[in-house]
Amino acid sequence: MRFDRYTVILLTLRPDAPAMTDEEADERQDRHLAHGADMQERGLVLARGPLVDQDNERYRGFSIWSVDAATARNHAEADPAVRAGRLAVEVMTWMMPAGNLQFSRVRRPRSIADATTD
Repeated sequence: MRFDRYTVILLTLRPDAPAMTDEEADERQDRHLAHGADMQERGLVLARGPLVDQDNERYRGFSIWSVDAATARNHAEADPAVRAGRLAVEVMTWMMPAGNLQFSRVRRPRSIADATTD
């Protein structure tokens, strides 16, 4: 059986994340979303999104990448929320039976305003 390999990144809230005002958090979130949208537009990220209703509140986001683990890590570590020390990057390889998943191009939120409008 053939398998497709994807790099998966789990973003987690760092225990030593710096405190921010609401305004700072919103600005950082907008830059985080824009970074992710850029990665998708370049074809590096196939799918991404926040994690909600999870057992562990440290888990913040999940993304599936089309590139090897080292390349994905380098781009994920350039995320403004990671560089600011708010989020940490966990990288792994995920294997699926070949052809099991298909990814479509969808609208990519670049800001909180984009993510909250229909």
